Amino acid sequence: MTKNQKTPLLLAAGAAALLIASGTAYWFLAQKQEEVPDTMPVGVDVVPQDALMSISMTTNQEQWQKLRQFGTPETQAAFDARLVELRDRLLTANGYDYSKDIQPWVGSEITVAFLSSSGPSPSSSTLTQSEKPLVMVVPVANPLLAKQLLDQQESQETWVERSYKGIEIKETPKTADELYSTAVLSTRYLVVTNNSQATNRVIDTYQQLNPSLGSTPGYREALSQIQNSQPFARMYVNLPQAAAIASANAAKPIPPDKLAEVQQNQGLAATVMLQPEGILFRGISWLHPQSEKLRVVENNAQMMPELWPADTMLTISGGNLARLWQEYTRSAEANPIEIIDAEWVRRALAQTTGLDLEADLLNWMESEFSIAMIPGISGTDTTVPFALSLMVQATDRRAATETFNQLDKIMQDKYKFQVEEGQITDVSGADREVIAWTPPFGLLNITRGWLDNNIAFLTVGAPVAEAILPGPQTDAESPQLPSLATSELFRQTVPLELAPHNGHFFIDVDRVFAPNILSFLIVPPPQKTLLNAIRSIGVTTAVTSDRTTRYDIFVGLKQGDEPGVLPSGDPTASPE
Repeated sequence: MTKNQKTPLLLAAGAAALLIASGTAYWFLAQKQEEVPDTMPVGVDVVPQDALMSISMTTNQEQWQKLRQFGTPETQAAFDARLVELRDRLLTANGYDYSKDIQPWVGSEITVAFLSSSGPSPSSSTLTQSEKPLVMVVPVANPLLAKQLLDQQESQETWVERSYKGIEIKETPKTADELYSTAVLSTRYLVVTNNSQATNRVIDTYQQLNPSLGSTPGYREALSQIQNSQPFARMYVNLPQAAAIASANAAKPIPPDKLAEVQQNQGLAATVMLQPEGILFRGISWLHPQSEKLRVVENNAQMMPELWPADTMLTISGGNLARLWQEYTRSAEANPIEIIDAEWVRRALAQTTGLDLEADLLNWMESEFSIAMIPGISGTDTTVPFALSLMVQATDRRAATETFNQLDKIMQDKYKFQVEEGQITDVSGADREVIAWTPPFGLLNITRGWLDNNIAFLTVGAPVAEAILPGPQTDAESPQLPSLATSELFRQTVPLELAPHNGHFFIDVDRVFAPNILSFLIVPPPQKTLLNAIRSIGVTTAVTSDRTTRYDIFVGLKQGDEPGVLPSGDPTASPE
């Protein structure tokens, strides 16, 4: 959209919703009145079921003002600048004032849906972005006032009128810069699209001639698990459509059999809530009710945060490393964006160590595991300010010991490491036997050993083995040793409502990206500005049934200055 184009108000507003979904823009709607929200997002009964994505956003003034309070002065200024830009382009340039023209009749939530093609088949997924059908469903809380706005538009613009299945439609001429199609459905919804066929499809859906988004298999049941009485936004992604589009646009298309397997995933949805310290995403993904594949309901990740020291900067934990790898490799062929080349990992491990990944390692890694980034212990002499550490609970300690002994020999014979047995005193005061690998160049400290409950650990970098706790403390009378699980920032950041669960992710953004930690990492200025506004990120996952998986994500944000009044015509400010 160029600045000299005249963009219709509501259609352009719908495009702005996509920016909101990525957290880089700000919508400028205000609350007309407090309403009791429906359990389902507004408009899902008229949005076609094949929609690629939908976003439902609150129009509550206080929630948007609360969002403006997050961040640093730099990010707040950038946020407000984008707000002013959108307001001037979408409202002022078209002669509208939000508080006078829209606020009096709009409902409490607006839904924007992005259709994947001009029909229910994804075959036209190569359409350009400007050709992608977009639908905005605006609930009409005051039909009379809404009609007045439409009448005002009719007096100012040249409209082309047509009728489809008894419903009147008004559109901009084909010679206009962009198509703008509107229809009112029984005074309940004002529907705005950028595509005549999209308007027709909405009407077909409204008249129950085609299935709606709300009738998607498993949709209502899934969303009922992530409800909130005052959501800021609610989002949905049609996973079969997303997979088809990703395959059509990938350099290496997904094989048909693998694509069919991926399309057994039905949907991904999230409820977004603003909290005093940041933003909480309560998400869920689910399989089609007739899918052949099923989830393994296994939520065994329990104790790893209790073993890492309280100052741990980053950690990832799970309940079964072998199964995680198995599921990843099974789906890798159907993923056009392959994060890790599984075959390369196998080949690299075999070439460097002579070990077989599945036979020598994963066969005893069928329980809890965790990877962490730990700062070096104060006072220790090291060239690296942190250590990367791995912990795995061995389901077969004999097999694990054989693998470690083989590694000791390889490191000593092939790579000339000095391998020595030693002893450390951990934070509980207990003495523990460890094996130290000292490389010829002497820049790294590598230590391996065992904790309680058959937990093997390996640390690389700064010497941090002494800081790792021996195991969960079960004696209530013993003094509580500081662990990551008791850290205030960890408890504020990682959602703990999902219990039992099968994994956590935690990152202290301030410390991980501090200059003295990752001094070699160069972050581009825009991303650096964004990172400066984030304190921490926490994720908890759980398999809640053989067809559903839950994800709770919290983004801890810094508190900025009290937002002031934007330059003239601030749509978020209350009328005087």
